[in-house]
Amino acid sequence: MSNLSTTSDDILACARSLIVAGGYNGFSYADIADVVGIRKASIHHHFPSKVDLVRTLVARYREEAEAGIANLELQVSNPFEQLRSYVGYWEACIADASAPFCVCALLAGQLPVLPEEVGLEVRAHFRSLSEWLTSVMERGARHGQLQLTHTPRAEAEAFMATVHGAMLSARAYGDTKIFGVVTGPLLERLALPV
Repeated sequence: MSNLSTTSDDILACARSLIVAGGYNGFSYADIADVVGIRKASIHHHFPSKVDLVRTLVARYREEAEAGIANLELQVSNPFEQLRSYVGYWEACIADASAPFCVCALLAGQLPVLPEEVGLEVRAHFRSLSEWLTSVMERGARHGQLQLTHTPRAEAEAFMATVHGAMLSARAYGDTKIFGVVTGPLLERLALPV
């Protein structure tokens, strides 16, 4: 891997943590330069504008999420266990503060003030996640592995909103355990009676 790639990755990683901490308008290139230890001009070399930087960051985030979901599909076949694994992933990320908030969920709350290019990437992430969750709900219902009370699409949207809301609640209360308090009943409702 070249130094250019490493510097670019460092810039993206720093921007990601700054967005999670303070949102789109909560950081500048000067903040990144201080953390990464490079000049602002170096950041501009990799990402001419903040829009370029955040659009690239969200596009990469989407790719990582889609790769993670593809891997989950390969590792776990049962739809309920897939949902439990997805929730467990976020629960672990929130507990150890490695990724305490979904970047796209955080940016979605700022859509009215985001540049269009960034908003398009954020919306694409939501559509992709919704499509996957809908397919999980459909498979689970078809094979008698999930208990749905609404259409698979409605269940998928409610699931996604609940997981993102649980992240928000954990942050609002300053208590990582709140995530499980919110998502536990969601999983219990979808589980088949034993």
